[in-house]
Amino acid sequence: MDGIKILGCGHAHLKRKVTNDDFAKILDTSDEWIRTRTGIRTRYRAEQEETSDMALEAAQNALADSGIDPKRIRYFIVATLSPDHVMPSVACSLKDRLELPGNVMSFDVNAACSGFLYSLQIASGLLRENEAALVVGAEKLSKYMDWTDRNTCVLFGDGAGACVVEKRDAPLYRFANTESDLQHSLFVPGMKSHEEREIGYAQMNGREVFRFAIRAMREAIENVLAQAGDTVDDVDLVISHQANIRIIENVARHLHIPMEKMYTNLEEYGNTSAASIAIALACAKEEGVLKRGMNVVITGFGGGFSYGAVYFKW
Repeated sequence: MDGIKILGCGHAHLKRKVTNDDFAKILDTSDEWIRTRTGIRTRYRAEQEETSDMALEAAQNALADSGIDPKRIRYFIVATLSPDHVMPSVACSLKDRLELPGNVMSFDVNAACSGFLYSLQIASGLLRENEAALVVGAEKLSKYMDWTDRNTCVLFGDGAGACVVEKRDAPLYRFANTESDLQHSLFVPGMKSHEEREIGYAQMNGREVFRFAIRAMREAIENVLAQAGDTVDDVDLVISHQANIRIIENVARHLHIPMEKMYTNLEEYGNTSAASIAIALACAKEEGVLKRGMNVVITGFGGGFSYGAVYFKW
């Protein structure tokens, strides 16, 4: 079995909260315009913190919450599209700062907003008996924002979340897929020459992403439930990528899932890409929404286009 048990969760706590009213001071927008279209009221922005700093805090909190000896960690995976450097990876940079043992495989995964979800699936395939993995989602998306583009900059926040997982002799139903985004509907251009030192701004075709996201998460949820032979009635909680409340509501409506089963925290955190699901897991656990014995679906989508889901008993 490739089943996993999540032993602990944690997330970083950034100090600077940016409200919709803050954006209204610099853009042709308003709190109502942003809220009605996205469900987002606030988001956090890193100031002095880099992606690795946020990942470190989230990882430390997850390790503390798990209560396990860090020497049990065998795999350390960081999902991010916004690392501090092209090389070394965030995971390699943090391995010694976290005082992990010498025989830890450490690496980053870039699957955009699907990164944490993909990383959980990678960990489930790698883990053996008595081994544990530390899986982090961390993003500093503010460095990719065009602060004059209200269609993108109001959506995204910075942050990090993490989980400690171990192998479990129980089913884990998983699904992942990628559809090439040849039209660059969700795109961050890189440097093209030595003269272009800056990474380009995030670009997004909102309508295309919206349509894809609803279809992709529906497909992913239906796939993992079919594998299990379960229906939506058997699901206790769905934790999805926190991109847009209208996307989440549409997925719930099409699959006949009551919204009370769809956990959301995007109102406070916005879209934190690969950190999104990890932060949501930590917050749901802190709030007592996520309880042992629950049947949980985790699902998401991202640039690429990448998407997937996992279904397991918490």
